[in-house]
Amino acid sequence: MDIRALWHRLKRSPSTMAEPAQNTAYQARIAQEIENFSDVENVHELPEIFHYWSNMHLLPEQQKFGINSPDHFFLENLLKVCATRDGTRMISIGSGNCDLEARLAQGLVEAGFEEFTIECMDINPQMLERGKAHAAAQGVADFIRFREADFNAWDPEGRRYDAVVANQSLHHVLELEHLFGAVGNAVGDSGVFLVSDMIGRNGHLRWPEARAIVDQFWNELPQAYRYNQLLQRHEQVFLDNDCSSHSFEGIRAQDILPLLVQRFHFDFFFPYGNIIFPFVDRAFGHNFDATADWDRDFIDRVHIRDEQELLAGNIKPTAMLAAMRNSGRESMLRDPKLTPEFCVRQPGQNSQAG
Repeated sequence: MDIRALWHRLKRSPSTMAEPAQNTAYQARIAQEIENFSDVENVHELPEIFHYWSNMHLLPEQQKFGINSPDHFFLENLLKVCATRDGTRMISIGSGNCDLEARLAQGLVEAGFEEFTIECMDINPQMLERGKAHAAAQGVADFIRFREADFNAWDPEGRRYDAVVANQSLHHVLELEHLFGAVGNAVGDSGVFLVSDMIGRNGHLRWPEARAIVDQFWNELPQAYRYNQLLQRHEQVFLDNDCSSHSFEGIRAQDILPLLVQRFHFDFFFPYGNIIFPFVDRAFGHNFDATADWDRDFIDRVHIRDEQELLAGNIKPTAMLAAMRNSGRESMLRDPKLTPEFCVRQPGQNSQAG
């Protein structure tokens, strides 16, 4: 069964996770996901041109809020949590190799906190084993717990967490409604939900209005820059591969933000990026030379156009940093116009309206 057909079937089902847990197609996809990542030691490795773009353009915007990186965003928020209570309990959803969690534990210890635990939850046993070894090697094994579980079926079972972390994991989730309900129950009245993730179209495709702009810049690229390093094929025309067709990658990415808007209050919301990503990500980003003038100028121009279209509402951001709670009053926004509600791209809306 196609995974999208499976999802529509699951949505119609009155049960929670009993059906997907028993469904053969779902289990086959889970098994493939585990195999795909069983030997991947660096999940977030990116091309040098990505780092040029993020350091040149994204970092200055983040630094306005005292953020130097996604790691720093998570750490600063967890430091605040640990400063307000003893025995802080945190959980990371879809933790993979647990390298982020080990770095966060190190940062908390260096800040003088020792009464905390970070629970790493992932469905992949090989990655969790690497996480255990890494935590031990970094001297933070006493602060980290490991749980092999499917986040689609996670139930906090009445346990309270002071912070829930999701780092580039939500775009792998089928049961977003279930998971966000579980997160809300877990953080209660005082906990925080911290997210760094992709929020664009399912499968990391472009919506038509963004695709039209990508094509304009694509036509400027020399032939050598049009080679897809991941799929090992030359693309004379940008083919915009649907990453969710054979995996959970971006499976419900476009539903993440609207569901979060419905369920949580945003303490902090930093949206960014759309048309820039095809040029700096893994598929084509390795074709660029981050030290070459032409390459830098091209990326600069794509970024400027990206920002103009985002602020105008003609396209919507496809990535975000966010800190959320069950309730609150004021929100800290990257730009007054870029509210979470404004940044939602409804599937049926007019493409010219973004």
